[in-house]
Amino acid sequence: MSDLVVVRPGVYHDSVTLMRVSRDIGAVPGVEAAIVAMATELNLELAAQLGFEPPEAAPSDLLIAIRAAGGAARDAADEVDRRLAALAEAGRTARSAGEPPHRTTRAAARAHDADIVLVSVPGEHAFAEALDAVEAGMSVMVFSDNVPVEQEILLKDRARERGVLVMGPDCGTACVGGVGLGFANVLRPGPVGVVAASGTGAQQVTCLLDHAGVGVSHVLGVGGRDLSAEVGGRSALRALAALDADPATELIVLISKPPAPEVALTVRAAVQGLATPAVVAMLGPGGDDLTSAAEAALRALGRPVPAWPTWPAQSPAVAAAGAVHGIYSGGTLCAEAALIAQGGSFTDFGADAYTRGRPHPMIDPTARLAALAAVPSGDVALLDVVLGHGADPDPAARLAPEVAGAVRRGVRVVAALVGAQGDPQRPEHQAMTLHQAGAAVFASNAQAARYASGKGLS
Repeated sequence: MSDLVVVRPGVYHDSVTLMRVSRDIGAVPGVEAAIVAMATELNLELAAQLGFEPPEAAPSDLLIAIRAAGGAARDAADEVDRRLAALAEAGRTARSAGEPPHRTTRAAARAHDADIVLVSVPGEHAFAEALDAVEAGMSVMVFSDNVPVEQEILLKDRARERGVLVMGPDCGTACVGGVGLGFANVLRPGPVGVVAASGTGAQQVTCLLDHAGVGVSHVLGVGGRDLSAEVGGRSALRALAALDADPATELIVLISKPPAPEVALTVRAAVQGLATPAVVAMLGPGGDDLTSAAEAALRALGRPVPAWPTWPAQSPAVAAAGAVHGIYSGGTLCAEAALIAQGGSFTDFGADAYTRGRPHPMIDPTARLAALAAVPSGDVALLDVVLGHGADPDPAARLAPEVAGAVRRGVRVVAALVGAQGDPQRPEHQAMTLHQAGAAVFASNAQAARYASGKGLS
Protein backbone atom coordinates (compact mmCIF):
# COMPACT_ATOMS: atom_id res chain seq x y z
CA MET A 1 0.00 0.00 0.00
CA SER A 2 1.12 3.56 -0.69
CA ASP A 3 -0.22 6.92 0.47
CA LEU A 4 -0.81 9.96 -1.70
CA VAL A 5 -1.69 13.29 -0.05
CA VAL A 6 -2.44 16.28 -2.27
CA VAL A 7 -3.50 19.82 -1.37
CA ARG A 8 -5.32 22.01 -3.91
CA PRO A 9 -4.97 25.61 -2.61
CA GLY A 10 -8.12 27.73 -2.78
CA VAL A 11 -10.27 25.02 -4.37
CA TYR A 12 -13.72 24.82 -2.77
CA HIS A 13 -16.58 22.35 -3.15
CA ASP A 14 -19.53 21.86 -0.80
CA SER A 15 -19.38 19.09 1.79
CA VAL A 16 -22.14 16.91 0.29
CA THR A 17 -20.38 16.87 -3.10
CA LEU A 18 -17.06 15.99 -1.47
CA MET A 19 -18.62 13.28 0.67
CA ARG A 20 -20.08 11.61 -2.42
CA VAL A 21 -16.82 11.83 -4.34
CA SER A 22 -14.92 10.50 -1.31
CA ARG A 23 -17.35 7.58 -1.02
CA ASP A 24 -17.12 6.73 -4.73
CA ILE A 25 -13.31 6.89 -4.78
CA GLY A 26 -13.15 4.73 -1.65
CA ALA A 27 -15.06 2.02 -3.54
CA VAL A 28 -12.55 1.92 -6.44
CA PRO A 29 -10.71 -1.46 -6.59
CA GLY A 30 -7.35 -1.26 -4.88
CA VAL A 31 -8.25 1.77 -2.74
CA GLU A 32 -8.10 1.09 1.00
CA ALA A 33 -8.91 4.59 2.29
CA ALA A 34 -9.86 7.92 0.73
CA ILE A 35 -10.60 11.40 2.04
CA VAL A 36 -11.72 14.19 -0.29
CA ALA A 37 -12.60 17.17 1.90
CA MET A 38 -11.86 20.76 2.73
CA ALA A 39 -8.71 20.98 4.87
CA THR A 40 -10.46 22.05 8.05
CA GLU A 41 -8.91 21.22 11.41
CA LEU A 42 -11.46 18.44 11.86
CA ASN A 43 -10.71 16.85 8.47
CA LEU A 44 -6.95 17.09 9.01
CA GLU A 45 -7.45 15.29 12.34
CA LEU A 46 -9.49 12.62 10.55
CA ALA A 47 -6.71 12.15 7.99
CA ALA A 48 -4.17 11.77 10.81
CA GLN A 49 -6.39 9.20 12.56
CA LEU A 50 -6.38 7.17 9.36
CA GLY A 51 -2.58 7.25 9.31
CA PHE A 52 -1.97 9.94 6.69
CA GLU A 53 0.81 12.47 7.24
CA PRO A 54 -1.04 15.76 7.85
CA PRO A 55 -0.04 18.36 5.24
CA GLU A 56 0.36 22.10 5.61
CA ALA A 57 -3.02 23.43 4.49
CA ALA A 58 -5.66 26.06 5.23
CA PRO A 59 -9.41 25.50 5.66
CA SER A 60 -9.92 27.08 2.21
CA ASP A 61 -7.78 24.36 0.57
CA LEU A 62 -8.97 21.04 -0.80
CA LEU A 63 -7.43 17.91 0.75
CA ILE A 64 -7.12 14.66 -1.19
CA ALA A 65 -5.67 11.72 0.76
CA ILE A 66 -5.68 8.23 -0.76
CA ARG A 67 -4.19 4.92 0.35
CA ALA A 68 -4.12 2.26 -2.34
CA ALA A 69 -2.16 -0.64 -3.78
CA GLY A 70 0.52 0.04 -6.38
CA GLY A 71 -0.26 2.88 -8.75
CA ALA A 72 -3.95 2.92 -7.89
CA ALA A 73 -3.51 5.93 -5.60
CA ARG A 74 -2.38 8.21 -8.44
CA ASP A 75 -5.14 6.87 -10.72
CA ALA A 76 -7.71 7.50 -8.00
CA ALA A 77 -6.43 11.06 -7.45
CA ASP A 78 -6.69 11.72 -11.17
CA GLU A 79 -10.27 10.45 -11.07
CA VAL A 80 -11.02 12.86 -8.20
CA ASP A 81 -9.72 15.74 -10.32
CA ARG A 82 -11.81 14.66 -13.30
CA ARG A 83 -15.00 14.42 -11.24
CA LEU A 84 -14.50 17.73 -9.49
CA ALA A 85 -13.61 19.46 -12.77
CA ALA A 86 -16.84 18.17 -14.31
CA LEU A 87 -18.84 19.43 -11.34
CA ALA A 88 -17.14 22.82 -11.49
CA GLU A 89 -17.89 23.13 -15.21
CA ALA A 90 -21.54 22.23 -14.58
CA GLY A 91 -21.69 24.96 -11.94
CA ARG A 92 -20.14 27.53 -14.28
CA THR A 93 -22.64 26.63 -16.99
CA ALA A 94 -25.55 27.01 -14.59
CA ARG A 95 -24.29 30.38 -13.35
CA SER A 96 -23.69 31.70 -16.85
CA ALA A 97 -27.33 31.08 -17.64
CA GLY A 98 -28.54 33.12 -14.70
CA GLU A 99 -27.65 35.74 -12.17
CA PRO A 100 -24.44 35.75 -10.07
CA PRO A 101 -24.55 34.01 -6.68
CA HIS A 102 -25.81 35.93 -3.67
CA ARG A 103 -23.64 36.50 -0.61
CA THR A 104 -26.25 36.05 2.12
CA THR A 105 -29.09 33.64 2.78
CA ARG A 106 -31.55 36.51 3.07
CA ALA A 107 -30.54 38.01 -0.29
CA ALA A 108 -30.74 34.67 -2.10
CA ALA A 109 -34.16 33.84 -0.67
CA ARG A 110 -35.64 37.26 -1.40
CA ALA A 111 -34.33 37.23 -4.97
CA HIS A 112 -36.24 34.02 -5.64
CA ASP A 113 -39.39 34.92 -3.64
CA ALA A 114 -38.69 32.01 -1.27
CA ASP A 115 -40.50 31.37 1.99
CA ILE A 116 -38.44 28.37 3.20
CA VAL A 117 -34.65 28.18 3.49
CA LEU A 118 -32.67 24.94 3.84
CA VAL A 119 -29.40 25.32 5.77
CA SER A 120 -26.77 22.60 5.30
CA VAL A 121 -23.39 23.87 6.47
CA PRO A 122 -21.03 22.70 9.24
CA GLY A 123 -22.81 22.95 12.59
CA GLU A 124 -20.63 25.76 13.92
CA HIS A 125 -21.79 27.99 11.05
CA ALA A 126 -25.46 26.95 10.84
CA PHE A 127 -26.80 29.35 13.48
CA ALA A 128 -25.83 32.51 11.60
CA GLU A 129 -27.37 31.32 8.34
CA ALA A 130 -30.58 30.10 10.00
CA LEU A 131 -30.99 33.28 12.03
CA ASP A 132 -30.53 35.35 8.86
CA ALA A 133 -33.47 33.49 7.30
CA VAL A 134 -35.66 33.77 10.40
CA GLU A 135 -35.01 37.51 10.72
CA ALA A 136 -36.10 37.88 7.10
CA GLY A 137 -39.42 36.26 8.01
CA MET A 138 -38.79 32.86 6.43
CA SER A 139 -39.18 29.39 7.86
CA VAL A 140 -35.97 27.37 7.87
CA MET A 141 -34.98 23.72 7.77
CA VAL A 142 -31.64 23.24 9.52
CA PHE A 143 -30.22 20.02 8.08
CA SER A 144 -26.92 20.63 9.90
CA ASP A 145 -26.13 18.70 13.05
CA ASN A 146 -23.69 19.51 15.88
CA VAL A 147 -25.53 22.80 16.58
CA PRO A 148 -25.39 23.78 20.30
CA VAL A 149 -28.73 23.42 22.07
CA GLU A 150 -28.56 27.02 23.30
CA GLN A 151 -28.52 28.22 19.69
CA GLU A 152 -31.44 25.93 18.84
CA ILE A 153 -33.53 27.45 21.64
CA LEU A 154 -32.68 31.00 20.58
CA LEU A 155 -33.56 30.24 16.94
CA LYS A 156 -36.91 28.73 17.87
CA ASP A 157 -37.81 31.56 20.22
CA ARG A 158 -37.01 34.11 17.54
CA ALA A 159 -39.01 32.10 14.99
CA ARG A 160 -42.05 32.21 17.28
CA GLU A 161 -41.73 35.98 17.50
CA ARG A 162 -41.46 36.27 13.72
CA GLY A 163 -44.34 33.85 13.06
CA VAL A 164 -42.24 31.26 11.22
CA LEU A 165 -41.10 27.69 11.87
CA VAL A 166 -37.63 26.27 12.53
CA MET A 167 -37.30 22.64 11.44
CA GLY A 168 -34.22 21.22 13.13
CA PRO A 169 -31.32 21.46 13.79
CA ASP A 170 -30.47 17.93 12.69
CA CYS A 171 -33.69 17.79 10.70
CA GLY A 172 -32.99 15.12 8.11
CA THR A 173 -36.41 14.87 6.48
CA ALA A 174 -39.24 17.18 5.49
CA CYS A 175 -41.87 17.47 2.78
CA VAL A 176 -43.62 20.81 2.32
CA GLY A 177 -46.38 21.11 -0.25
CA GLY A 178 -45.14 18.02 -2.06
CA VAL A 179 -41.50 19.14 -2.17
CA GLY A 180 -39.10 16.80 -0.37
CA LEU A 181 -36.22 18.30 1.59
CA GLY A 182 -33.15 16.49 2.92
CA PHE A 183 -33.44 12.70 2.89
CA ALA A 184 -36.84 12.57 1.18
CA ASN A 185 -38.93 9.69 -0.05
CA VAL A 186 -41.15 10.09 -3.11
CA LEU A 187 -44.56 10.40 -1.46
CA ARG A 188 -47.94 10.84 -3.09
CA PRO A 189 -50.15 13.77 -2.02
CA GLY A 190 -52.76 12.91 0.56
CA PRO A 191 -54.57 13.78 3.78
CA VAL A 192 -51.96 12.99 6.46
CA GLY A 193 -49.83 15.72 7.99
CA VAL A 194 -46.80 14.61 10.01
CA VAL A 195 -44.95 16.37 12.82
CA ALA A 196 -41.74 14.50 13.53
CA ALA A 197 -38.99 14.91 16.11
CA SER A 198 -37.38 12.15 14.08
CA GLY A 199 -36.26 11.86 10.48
CA THR A 200 -36.26 8.13 9.91
CA GLY A 201 -39.34 7.75 12.12
CA ALA A 202 -41.22 10.02 9.73
CA GLN A 203 -39.83 8.05 6.79
CA GLN A 204 -40.95 4.74 8.26
CA VAL A 205 -44.52 5.88 8.92
CA THR A 206 -44.97 7.71 5.61
CA CYS A 207 -43.49 4.81 3.61
CA LEU A 208 -45.87 2.36 5.25
CA LEU A 209 -48.76 4.72 4.49
CA ASP A 210 -47.49 4.93 0.91
CA HIS A 211 -47.59 1.13 0.66
CA ALA A 212 -51.22 1.30 1.82
CA GLY A 213 -51.99 3.88 -0.87
CA VAL A 214 -52.19 6.92 1.45
CA GLY A 215 -50.25 10.13 0.85
CA VAL A 216 -49.24 13.18 2.88
CA SER A 217 -50.00 16.89 2.90
CA HIS A 218 -46.80 17.93 4.71
CA VAL A 219 -44.05 16.34 6.78
CA LEU A 220 -42.65 18.88 9.24
CA GLY A 221 -39.48 17.66 10.90
CA VAL A 222 -38.63 19.56 14.06
CA GLY A 223 -35.26 18.04 15.03
CA GLY A 224 -34.48 15.13 17.30
CA ARG A 225 -33.97 17.34 20.39
CA ASP A 226 -37.20 19.29 20.09
CA LEU A 227 -39.05 17.22 22.69
CA SER A 228 -36.12 17.24 25.10
CA ALA A 229 -36.41 18.97 28.45
CA GLU A 230 -34.15 21.79 27.26
CA VAL A 231 -36.01 22.63 24.04
CA GLY A 232 -39.47 21.88 25.40
CA GLY A 233 -41.27 21.06 22.14
CA ARG A 234 -41.00 24.61 20.82
CA SER A 235 -41.22 23.67 17.14
CA ALA A 236 -43.52 20.68 17.62
CA LEU A 237 -46.19 22.92 19.15
CA ARG A 238 -45.93 25.41 16.28
CA ALA A 239 -45.99 22.64 13.66
CA LEU A 240 -49.09 21.06 15.22
CA ALA A 241 -50.88 24.40 15.09
CA ALA A 242 -49.84 24.94 11.46
CA LEU A 243 -51.18 21.56 10.34
CA ASP A 244 -54.36 22.07 12.36
CA ALA A 245 -55.00 25.21 10.31
CA ASP A 246 -54.20 23.50 6.98
CA PRO A 247 -57.35 22.55 5.02
CA ALA A 248 -55.49 19.81 3.13
CA THR A 249 -54.64 17.95 6.37
CA GLU A 250 -57.38 15.59 7.60
CA LEU A 251 -55.27 13.68 10.12
CA ILE A 252 -52.13 14.62 12.04
CA VAL A 253 -49.51 12.06 13.07
CA LEU A 254 -47.00 13.11 15.74
CA ILE A 255 -43.80 11.06 15.87
CA SER A 256 -40.98 11.38 18.38
CA LYS A 257 -37.93 9.71 19.77
CA PRO A 258 -38.37 9.03 23.51
CA PRO A 259 -39.36 12.50 24.82
CA ALA A 260 -38.81 14.15 28.19
CA PRO A 261 -41.85 13.14 30.31
CA GLU A 262 -42.89 16.69 31.15
CA VAL A 263 -42.63 17.76 27.49
CA ALA A 264 -44.66 14.73 26.41
CA LEU A 265 -47.46 15.87 28.73
CA THR A 266 -47.39 19.38 27.28
CA VAL A 267 -47.48 18.14 23.70
CA ARG A 268 -50.25 15.63 24.42
CA ALA A 269 -52.31 18.42 25.95
CA ALA A 270 -51.80 20.47 22.79
CA VAL A 271 -52.90 17.52 20.66
CA GLN A 272 -56.09 17.24 22.74
CA GLY A 273 -56.91 20.82 21.85
CA LEU A 274 -56.61 20.37 18.07
CA ALA A 275 -59.65 20.46 15.82
CA THR A 276 -57.98 17.93 13.52
CA PRO A 277 -57.89 14.25 14.60
CA ALA A 278 -54.42 13.09 15.59
CA VAL A 279 -52.39 9.95 16.21
CA VAL A 280 -49.49 10.18 18.66
CA ALA A 281 -46.44 7.90 18.44
CA MET A 282 -43.90 8.81 21.11
CA LEU A 283 -41.44 5.98 21.47
CA GLY A 284 -40.72 4.75 24.97
CA PRO A 285 -41.51 1.90 27.35
CA GLY A 286 -45.15 0.94 26.94
CA GLY A 287 -45.62 3.22 23.93
CA ASP A 288 -46.70 2.34 20.41
CA ASP A 289 -44.13 1.47 17.76
CA LEU A 290 -43.99 3.23 14.40
CA THR A 291 -45.78 0.46 12.52
CA SER A 292 -48.65 0.56 15.04
CA ALA A 293 -48.83 4.33 14.49
CA ALA A 294 -49.15 3.87 10.72
CA GLU A 295 -51.86 1.26 11.28
CA ALA A 296 -53.71 3.56 13.69
CA ALA A 297 -53.59 6.34 11.10
CA LEU A 298 -55.08 4.05 8.47
CA ARG A 299 -57.90 3.03 10.81
CA ALA A 300 -58.60 6.65 11.69
CA LEU A 301 -59.00 7.36 7.95
CA GLY A 302 -61.22 4.32 7.48
CA ARG A 303 -58.63 2.58 5.32
CA PRO A 304 -57.73 -1.12 5.49
CA VAL A 305 -54.43 -2.16 7.06
CA PRO A 306 -52.45 -4.30 4.58
CA ALA A 307 -49.97 -7.05 5.32
CA TRP A 308 -46.59 -5.30 5.33
CA PRO A 309 -44.13 -6.71 2.77
CA THR A 310 -41.61 -9.29 3.98
CA TRP A 311 -38.95 -11.29 2.22
CA PRO A 312 -38.10 -14.18 4.62
CA ALA A 313 -34.58 -15.55 4.71
CA GLN A 314 -33.94 -19.05 3.45
CA SER A 315 -31.88 -19.85 6.56
CA PRO A 316 -33.42 -21.36 9.73
CA ALA A 317 -35.58 -19.21 12.01
CA VAL A 318 -33.79 -16.61 14.10
CA ALA A 319 -35.32 -17.74 17.39
CA ALA A 320 -32.39 -20.01 18.21
CA ALA A 321 -29.74 -17.42 17.42
CA GLY A 322 -27.53 -15.46 19.80
CA ALA A 323 -27.27 -11.77 20.68
CA VAL A 324 -28.76 -9.05 18.50
CA HIS A 325 -26.42 -6.37 17.12
CA GLY A 326 -28.36 -3.32 15.91
CA ILE A 327 -26.36 -1.53 13.19
CA TYR A 328 -28.47 1.50 12.29
CA SER A 329 -28.31 4.67 10.21
CA GLY A 330 -31.54 6.08 11.68
CA GLY A 331 -31.69 7.12 15.34
CA THR A 332 -35.41 6.59 15.86
CA LEU A 333 -35.38 3.25 14.07
CA CYS A 334 -32.48 2.25 16.32
CA ALA A 335 -34.34 3.37 19.46
CA GLU A 336 -37.48 1.53 18.38
CA ALA A 337 -35.59 -1.70 17.71
CA ALA A 338 -33.78 -1.51 21.06
CA LEU A 339 -37.08 -1.01 22.90
CA ILE A 340 -38.58 -4.04 21.16
CA ALA A 341 -35.56 -6.34 21.51
CA GLN A 342 -34.91 -5.41 25.17
CA GLY A 343 -31.41 -6.77 24.92
CA GLY A 344 -28.33 -6.87 22.71
CA SER A 345 -26.29 -3.91 21.52
CA PHE A 346 -27.60 -1.09 19.33
CA THR A 347 -25.63 1.68 17.64
CA ASP A 348 -27.00 4.68 15.75
CA PHE A 349 -24.24 5.43 13.23
CA GLY A 350 -26.16 8.55 12.20
CA ALA A 351 -25.59 10.17 15.61
CA ASP A 352 -23.51 13.34 15.81
CA ALA A 353 -20.52 11.49 17.26
CA TYR A 354 -20.26 9.35 14.11
CA THR A 355 -21.05 11.97 11.45
CA ARG A 356 -18.75 14.80 12.51
CA GLY A 357 -16.47 15.21 9.50
CA ARG A 358 -17.80 12.02 7.92
CA PRO A 359 -20.59 11.18 5.47
CA HIS A 360 -23.94 10.19 6.95
CA PRO A 361 -24.37 6.39 6.88
CA MET A 362 -27.38 6.77 4.55
CA ILE A 363 -24.84 8.09 2.03
CA ASP A 364 -21.77 6.01 2.90
CA PRO A 365 -22.15 2.61 4.65
CA THR A 366 -18.42 2.15 5.41
CA ALA A 367 -18.72 2.34 9.21
CA ARG A 368 -21.73 0.02 9.26
CA LEU A 369 -20.04 -2.49 6.99
CA ALA A 370 -17.15 -2.67 9.44
CA ALA A 371 -19.60 -3.24 12.30
CA LEU A 372 -21.36 -5.98 10.32
CA ALA A 373 -18.03 -7.70 9.65
CA ALA A 374 -17.38 -7.77 13.43
CA VAL A 375 -20.62 -9.58 14.38
CA PRO A 376 -19.71 -13.03 15.81
CA SER A 377 -20.95 -16.26 14.26
CA GLY A 378 -24.26 -17.37 15.75
CA ASP A 379 -25.40 -13.82 16.53
CA VAL A 380 -27.92 -11.65 14.69
CA ALA A 381 -27.14 -8.47 12.73
CA LEU A 382 -30.14 -6.13 12.51
CA LEU A 383 -29.79 -3.13 10.21
CA ASP A 384 -31.91 -0.53 8.46
CA VAL A 385 -31.73 0.38 4.77
CA VAL A 386 -33.32 3.79 4.12
CA LEU A 387 -34.18 4.81 0.56
CA GLY A 388 -35.20 8.08 -1.10
CA HIS A 389 -33.58 11.18 -2.57
CA GLY A 390 -30.34 12.11 -0.83
CA ALA A 391 -29.59 8.54 0.24
CA ASP A 392 -27.21 6.06 -1.39
CA PRO A 393 -28.48 5.52 -4.98
CA ASP A 394 -28.06 1.74 -4.64
CA PRO A 395 -27.44 0.73 -1.01
CA ALA A 396 -28.07 -2.98 -1.58
CA ALA A 397 -25.20 -3.12 -4.08
CA ARG A 398 -22.77 -2.10 -1.33
CA LEU A 399 -24.41 -4.10 1.44
CA ALA A 400 -25.15 -7.39 -0.32
CA PRO A 401 -21.56 -8.74 -0.57
CA GLU A 402 -20.99 -8.06 3.15
CA VAL A 403 -24.37 -9.56 4.03
CA ALA A 404 -23.52 -12.69 2.05
CA GLY A 405 -20.13 -12.89 3.79
CA ALA A 406 -21.75 -12.55 7.21
CA VAL A 407 -24.29 -15.26 6.41
CA ARG A 408 -21.49 -17.59 5.33
CA ARG A 409 -19.82 -16.97 8.72
CA GLY A 410 -22.98 -18.10 10.48
CA VAL A 411 -24.46 -14.64 11.22
CA ARG A 412 -28.22 -14.21 10.82
CA VAL A 413 -28.87 -10.92 9.00
CA VAL A 414 -32.19 -9.07 9.27
CA ALA A 415 -32.87 -5.83 7.37
CA ALA A 416 -35.59 -3.20 7.76
CA LEU A 417 -36.12 -1.64 4.32
CA VAL A 418 -37.67 1.85 4.55
CA GLY A 419 -38.77 3.08 1.15
CA ALA A 420 -41.72 4.35 -0.86
CA GLN A 421 -42.87 2.77 -4.10
CA GLY A 422 -41.73 5.77 -6.16
CA ASP A 423 -38.22 6.00 -4.70
CA PRO A 424 -35.45 5.96 -7.32
CA GLN A 425 -33.71 2.97 -5.72
CA ARG A 426 -36.82 0.78 -6.35
CA PRO A 427 -37.66 -0.90 -3.02
CA GLU A 428 -38.53 -4.26 -4.60
CA HIS A 429 -35.11 -4.42 -6.29
CA GLN A 430 -33.33 -3.49 -3.06
CA ALA A 431 -35.27 -6.10 -1.11
CA MET A 432 -34.58 -8.88 -3.59
CA THR A 433 -30.86 -8.07 -3.73
CA LEU A 434 -30.58 -8.28 0.06
CA HIS A 435 -32.82 -11.34 0.19
CA GLN A 436 -30.70 -13.17 -2.37
CA ALA A 437 -27.63 -12.34 -0.29
CA GLY A 438 -29.22 -14.22 2.61
CA ALA A 439 -30.97 -11.50 4.65
CA ALA A 440 -34.50 -11.57 5.98
CA VAL A 441 -36.05 -8.29 4.81
CA PHE A 442 -39.01 -6.40 6.29
CA ALA A 443 -40.77 -3.18 5.32
CA SER A 444 -41.61 -2.72 9.02
CA ASN A 445 -38.71 -1.99 11.35
CA ALA A 446 -40.80 -3.16 14.31
CA GLN A 447 -41.44 -6.52 12.63
CA ALA A 448 -37.75 -6.83 11.76
CA ALA A 449 -36.78 -6.17 15.40
CA ARG A 450 -39.26 -8.75 16.71
CA TYR A 451 -38.05 -11.33 14.21
CA ALA A 452 -34.39 -10.63 15.00
CA SER A 453 -34.99 -11.02 18.73
CA GLY A 454 -37.01 -14.21 18.33
CA LYS A 455 -40.38 -12.66 19.21
CA GLY A 456 -42.24 -13.47 16.00
CA LEU A 457 -44.21 -10.97 13.95
CA SER A 458 -47.11 -10.11 16.27
